[in-house]
Amino acid sequence: MSKPSLPQGTRDFDAATVRKRNYIFDTIKKVFELYGFQPLETPAMENLDTLMGKYGEEGDKLIFKILNNGLDNEQKAGKVKAGFEKILEGKSSKEITERALRYDLTIPFARYVAMQYNQLALPFKRYQLQPVWRADRPQKGRYREFYQCDADVVGSRALLNELELAAIYSTVFKKLNLPVEIRINNRKILTALAALCGGAEKMIDIAIAIDKLDKIGIEKVQEELKQRGLSDTQVSLIRQFLEIGGSNTAIIAALKPLFADNATGLEGIGELEYIISSAGLPELKIDVTLARGLNYYTGTIFEVKAVGVQMGSIGGGGRYDDLTGLFGVPDVPGVGISFGVDRIYDVLTELDRFPADVYSGTKLLFFNLGTAEAQKSFELMQQLRAKGVAAELFHETAKFDKQFRYADKKGIPFIAILGSKELEAGEIVIKNLQTGDQQQVTFDDLGNYIFDRPVQ
Repeated sequence: MSKPSLPQGTRDFDAATVRKRNYIFDTIKKVFELYGFQPLETPAMENLDTLMGKYGEEGDKLIFKILNNGLDNEQKAGKVKAGFEKILEGKSSKEITERALRYDLTIPFARYVAMQYNQLALPFKRYQLQPVWRADRPQKGRYREFYQCDADVVGSRALLNELELAAIYSTVFKKLNLPVEIRINNRKILTALAALCGGAEKMIDIAIAIDKLDKIGIEKVQEELKQRGLSDTQVSLIRQFLEIGGSNTAIIAALKPLFADNATGLEGIGELEYIISSAGLPELKIDVTLARGLNYYTGTIFEVKAVGVQMGSIGGGGRYDDLTGLFGVPDVPGVGISFGVDRIYDVLTELDRFPADVYSGTKLLFFNLGTAEAQKSFELMQQLRAKGVAAELFHETAKFDKQFRYADKKGIPFIAILGSKELEAGEIVIKNLQTGDQQQVTFDDLGNYIFDRPVQ
């Protein structure tokens, strides 16, 4: 038998990791709830036609497709052969696959809204914390299976929603004790840039290329733009645009004359100006190089970067004013953000920002020193559990060193020793394994004992 292994880009999570991840999840969920968002879950897989064509050329390549099953051998052979012939011609094939794992939470959410639109109270504010899958090349901070935590509002065009989503980002990362920069741009400005470069139909090509700027650099971006059919003059104009920098005020001042004759561009600039001035968040920075290469964004776009860490974005999102139109329900405005929990976890680990109490599991281990002693220990343990103290009784009578090793491996900070003498005296020994201190505690006083792990 071959050695067991995991699919590339996936991971197991031990107890300590799960607790730290839950700390992130719980922090985000509490803030979502504070802002009036309600939870939603959708299936792990969607129909393939729900997903395809929604993420742009690059995104579609990363969708994990699920092979069809349930056919008998004769049916399967004929359909698979026909399907592969289509694939060799560069076409999709329902004979091979009709379903796929979700690539993100936004498109499934749009599908849900389209299906439930007449039953929803608008604006509809939902949050969703579930795994997604992408056939990407695994590397630091990039996995093939990972969690997203999304918050979206549909049914409202008010920029108040952008203000609240920016505030949610700020609040969550302050609670996580993680310094960040919240970058913001507007796709209307990029649409205007495309118009200056010959037409709005060049928008997607420009956005996809610009979205790679951090990864490949300006020279490679220029090469890609030329490969996508833009002239040297147009590429030079885009480079001039990408080099706009400085304070938020300076960037706004530089953008206005560039798009003075383009109403769409001026509208995008005005929206940026309003959000920046109204949010009052020092970590909110305009970044004209922010493009987010997904097709569905139409207005404000966000991206969050951790300060002082070499890591990709740990959050992102934006406005998508006709996403449900993809599913037959047009003109439903929406805006949303997403938290990259796995990258946030990696950053908090690298910066050592997890609080000490996030590691806590079992607080107290009762040693098993005999039948009568274990029976009393179980009774006392249940009393502690009723008070919210996580406790265990070692599963069998064993030597002290074996029970000590168990406590050490699980990181249990306190042990309780109840031998025959203690049983007779109505007392129990509580020992702090980190400090070595121990106390005799009566059975009646045990429930009042404070089991706190000292902060290291």
